[in-house]
Amino acid sequence: MIGRLLTRAWARIRQRARAGARAPVLGLSLGLGLVLPPPAAAAPLKVIASFSILADMVREVGGDRVTVTPLVAPGGDAHVYQPTPSDAKAIAAADLVVVNGLGLEGWIDRLIAVSGYKGPILVASHEVATQTVPARVGDRPTGPGMVDPHAWQSLRNGRIYFANIADALSKADPAHAADYAREARRMDGETASLDAWVRDQMAAIPQEKRRIITSHDSFGYFGSAYGITFEAPVGLSTEGEATPAGLGKLIRQIRAEGIKALFIESMADPRLIAQIARETGAVVGGPLYSDTLSPAGGPADGYLKMFRYNVPIMVAAMQRN
Repeated sequence: MIGRLLTRAWARIRQRARAGARAPVLGLSLGLGLVLPPPAAAAPLKVIASFSILADMVREVGGDRVTVTPLVAPGGDAHVYQPTPSDAKAIAAADLVVVNGLGLEGWIDRLIAVSGYKGPILVASHEVATQTVPARVGDRPTGPGMVDPHAWQSLRNGRIYFANIADALSKADPAHAADYAREARRMDGETASLDAWVRDQMAAIPQEKRRIITSHDSFGYFGSAYGITFEAPVGLSTEGEATPAGLGKLIRQIRAEGIKALFIESMADPRLIAQIARETGAVVGGPLYSDTLSPAGGPADGYLKMFRYNVPIMVAAMQRN
């Protein structure tokens, strides 16, 4: 019976097609529940980000139109990361690669070359006003200066990062350019509001108390943006080592200035900061998140959440100076 009905239906469809009429959707006129499947949705854009902070920024702008994979997972250290063969495979299959640049990922160029990837690469720090600090090992100058790669630690720079990410996503996926622009505007507003909040929080701390010791020089942009002096026993990269002379000088400075704000960074070796605390009586706080986010569900598992977490504990520690 059903076979005869289908035969008659197809005959009517062919007859209408020959007459120039539009054929109906199969099954609707028969009441048999036969419908054509909807067209498949476009696959999300595949994005590789060099480390967790950039990955979160891309997710905020891209939403469900992108899938983002960080090479250096939350809790990892982008300075000393050792790429794996699976990283090269992931890059080869990507539609877009997002890196920080400014020398943070010393391993990324070789990894991209090995992968054979020929697609677009976004340097998210593009057009940021960079800062340079003296190159040193411990306290020993080793050159005229190095560009500080930690530019995201200023929220005003973060707004530039979001704009750059939206532009790159729009070029890689023009069909959703309006969506990316809308989300970038949202993140720009949220980041500007958070920037104003951080400034208000820091304004409550007397200038002479605005001093913090951290594991390595990762908060230079934060210090410049919000009027805080940061000191560290190790330089810009966690690859560096503190010299005995440099460590002794820092300990004497902490004692002389009565600095109590002493922080371990989340991905750093805590032993050096613990030694400084023993020598000075300073209280170890934190951890602070600088180069990485916390794992999902942690206190700093997003770029903006990182600031909301770091700032109150910085303020509390500086009040004890």
